[in-house]
Amino acid sequence: MLAAARDRFAADGYERATIRAIARDAGIDPSMVMRYYGNKEGLFAAASEIDVRAPDLAQVPSGEVGARLVRHFIERWEGDETLTAMMRVGVTNTAGAERMRGIFAEQIRPVLDTVCPVPEEAATRAALIASQILGMALCRYVLHMPPAVALTHDELVAWLAPTVQRYLTAQRP
Repeated sequence: MLAAARDRFAADGYERATIRAIARDAGIDPSMVMRYYGNKEGLFAAASEIDVRAPDLAQVPSGEVGARLVRHFIERWEGDETLTAMMRVGVTNTAGAERMRGIFAEQIRPVLDTVCPVPEEAATRAALIASQILGMALCRYVLHMPPAVALTHDELVAWLAPTVQRYLTAQRP
């Protein structure tokens, strides 16, 4: 049921996805969706639960943090289609975007706070890092841009890590 919901929300967006269509996709009666999740909002909340398993960067040498973070997200993205589905929903609808912001704030921002050299800049640095990670994820996993898809994990890390590293540790210009 949750897989069908993720697929439908990704394909149709939150507003156009219906309980009936999701139930049909899952091969169940719509009343089952209502029984377990109450309404579309409850179903969306359950379908959009993502654990990014953010790495502990506190013990990583400071010069390696960017590479570790980029590699982690590449591996997570390729191991969990939910992230791609949520990216699609996040770029097309307010509820999806809010959920993606919440995941970032709850799971990723605290990790970045541990390595940010200037605590009052953590939010800005986190947004810049998200622009790189989510931008590549959009190009590679949603839009399937051939050059982005063709890059190996090592090549992605080599290209993205220096920028992420700079966002994490460089002095503000």
